[in-house]
Amino acid sequence: MRLRALLDTDALGLKLLGGEEELDRTVRGVMTTDLRDPSRYLSGGELVLTGLAWRRGPADSEPFVRILVQAGVAALAAGEAELGDVPEDLVLACARHRLPLFAVNESVAFATITEHVVRQVSGERAGDLAAVVDRHRRMMTSGPAGGGPDVVLDLLGSDLDLRAWLLSPAGRLIAGPKVAGPALPAGVCAKLAAEHLAAGRTGRRGPHRVALGGTTYSLFPIRSSGRSPQAARDVRETVLSEWLLAVEADAGDWPEERLDLLHGVTQLIAVERDRRDAARTVRRRLAQEVLELVQTGAPPAEIAARLRVAAPVLLPGLGAAPHWQVVVARVEWDDAPAGPGVPGAPGGPSGVPAEGPGGRRTGGTVDGGPVAQSLLEEILVDPLSTGPEPSDRIAVAHTGGEAIALVPLPAVSSEHDGSESGILADALLEAVRDPLSAGLDDDGRLTLGVSAAVHSAEGLRGALEEARHARRVAAARPGRVCAAGHQELASHVLLLPFVPDDVRRAFTARLLDPLKDYDRRHRAELIPTLEAFLDCDGSWTRCATRLHLHVNTLRYRVGRIEQLTGRDLSRLEDKLDFFLALRMS
Repeated sequence: MRLRALLDTDALGLKLLGGEEELDRTVRGVMTTDLRDPSRYLSGGELVLTGLAWRRGPADSEPFVRILVQAGVAALAAGEAELGDVPEDLVLACARHRLPLFAVNESVAFATITEHVVRQVSGERAGDLAAVVDRHRRMMTSGPAGGGPDVVLDLLGSDLDLRAWLLSPAGRLIAGPKVAGPALPAGVCAKLAAEHLAAGRTGRRGPHRVALGGTTYSLFPIRSSGRSPQAARDVRETVLSEWLLAVEADAGDWPEERLDLLHGVTQLIAVERDRRDAARTVRRRLAQEVLELVQTGAPPAEIAARLRVAAPVLLPGLGAAPHWQVVVARVEWDDAPAGPGVPGAPGGPSGVPAEGPGGRRTGGTVDGGPVAQSLLEEILVDPLSTGPEPSDRIAVAHTGGEAIALVPLPAVSSEHDGSESGILADALLEAVRDPLSAGLDDDGRLTLGVSAAVHSAEGLRGALEEARHARRVAAARPGRVCAAGHQELASHVLLLPFVPDDVRRAFTARLLDPLKDYDRRHRAELIPTLEAFLDCDGSWTRCATRLHLHVNTLRYRVGRIEQLTGRDLSRLEDKLDFFLALRMS
């Protein structure tokens, strides 16, 4: 705003005492001071308000005015309440240094002038930034080389004096201001993400205001540029995958124009988010092709050929086939709890731990696969990646309600190094547990399983099953976000995924098919009896009590099992064979 505009505002009660030829100066801010030397708090362009408490005598005016001029202030406004009139020595000093001087009527509070100047300056800056943002939007939407969110955050800092950071739903810092100032700590990023996710689950429209450590932040969701807030069928489909813009300011008292501007900035960043999502399409397709080959039992040579295609895309310039890790994730909701007898419950035919307290399964209203896929793409971003995007080093597919990530490990030099240099379940959990627990609220769970590293296509199927086993171990634990790694699997669980499919089928068929056929014809429950007997370490009394049977009835069933299979359940080797067959089935 111009100094001339201050005189045109009667409510400010300003009277010009000198500097009429300088009234076209631009005012960029306002400051109130009674210090003899306020230079350390001045950056140039301010309207300085003073009550003259710094003045002890006529000789004080000249050095005070000289300091203001050297700091580049726009004008000085002196209050009449202290001395009745503005001293003549101050008027003369301002005239000598061509500094415009106003007298402030004693009936007008400095706060009134400050509020008016701040409002006007902010509005003008917002208009300037809006024009810049509009130009940048056209530049970004015309092609992929837009400059990214860093450019937008720099504009917010330079044109609106707003520090802002772009965060992922897991609390990862995606972009931040380059201006001087302390970096946003990782703990603060995680807390801001948690607050954003918790607010998003309530359906409240942003911005959400949060106070942390005496600083107020306003959180703006970054939604897809082509999606309205009502477009999704369920808020759970989007809240766990939205970026957020955290602005170091309280937006509660912002004018509508300023809020509209920030919403425009979020739309601009959303264009960049959509561009990055589109860039992930190739990696997703590669992961899906490899996953289908692995799950359909394709020959290792065919899988290896597909991995050779994937490696240059994920690791440009590597020049050698990497080792691989597999991470499996599942997002589940409470709106479709499993009932009694669900396969996978403790003691059930599969011998796999339950999917968590209450037997949660994916709900009927939300497909957890895409949500888990988007989450894995965010939380597995490699900060050391040298590709055009930090997510270049992962490929994530989803199938059957779960997401599966292929993570190449170029630094692995031997099989034994893989588990140490790759992704560790504990570290992964520590990074995402708090913010994502808030997003899952009280009706959702995220479970993660991490495999060991494998060095060939032959090991990829085993790594996938290992990661799935680890995820089931995590699902049996309490908590909204749980993870487990291959180190936590029992020895037999670690070995079973690497048994070839034909060997697995032959082994289980020879031991269990006679019992399954007998159960179908006679409803004798030999398979559940066998599981319980082994689980009770061969104790007749404990097993009979668990099954609510007389011991003689139990002995009859075990005898029938031995007769049908030709095995002896008093021998350790036969017990072990039955135990492994049940796990592999």
